[in-house]
Amino acid sequence: MLNNNHHKGLAAALFCFIFWGFAPIYFKLIKQVPAIDIIAHRVIWGALFLLVFLLFKEHKKLFEVLKIPPKQFFILFISGLLVASNWLMFVWAVTHDQILATSLGYFINPLVNIFFGTLFLHERLTSTQKWALVIAASTTLYLGYYIGEPPWIALFLATTFGLYGLVKKKVQVKPLVGLMWETLLLMIPAIIYLLFYAPQLPAAIDNSNTYILLFFAGLVTILPLIGFNYATKKLSLTLIGFLQYIAPTISFLIAVIFYGEI
Repeated sequence: MLNNNHHKGLAAALFCFIFWGFAPIYFKLIKQVPAIDIIAHRVIWGALFLLVFLLFKEHKKLFEVLKIPPKQFFILFISGLLVASNWLMFVWAVTHDQILATSLGYFINPLVNIFFGTLFLHERLTSTQKWALVIAASTTLYLGYYIGEPPWIALFLATTFGLYGLVKKKVQVKPLVGLMWETLLLMIPAIIYLLFYAPQLPAAIDNSNTYILLFFAGLVTILPLIGFNYATKKLSLTLIGFLQYIAPTISFLIAVIFYGEI
């Protein structure tokens, strides 16, 4: 049973990291839209997509499933803020031709996960994992030198997502329920922003195609997060840290091959 859970967690992790690797292509399609507007749409439509998924999965038990201890609300609010700030920086960077910087951030992030795992969760590295960590750290340092700019985008992405993974380890609710509350808690400020503070989109991009892409940005957001939330409950933070190199490797290749960020 334990081995089966491990395999399921591994499959979920592979899915979300491959998905995230290709995500910059999607957000490049709406790069004319301000990053904070994209995040607001991601939160709102992501919450609705997840609600539909839970309705389909839980049926009449939905409200019972969504009941959580009051103390968990604060933890989920913090994790929601962490992931939302990570989304905002990621989208801003992608839409400003900084995919390489995001890939560096997610190259650094596994190192942060491994550091947090050993420091706070007392996870131990095998000798093979230690050698792999040295190689990964060396490669990351080289990429940082190659880009030739202060890695503030990369460090922000790595730290916020590393903290998100750590906080999710402390959440004592089911992964999907936790994700549902994260998006619901962020949904109200997102709606208020779009209704009262968001600037008017230029006429050239204020069309149905743009709004369709913004709508499905919610699905693009939720699908990999479902996988990640499931994986964090089944796998060690150290193993997740190593698997996370899949996403930035794909993003790095996309930045170089398709967008010429050299």
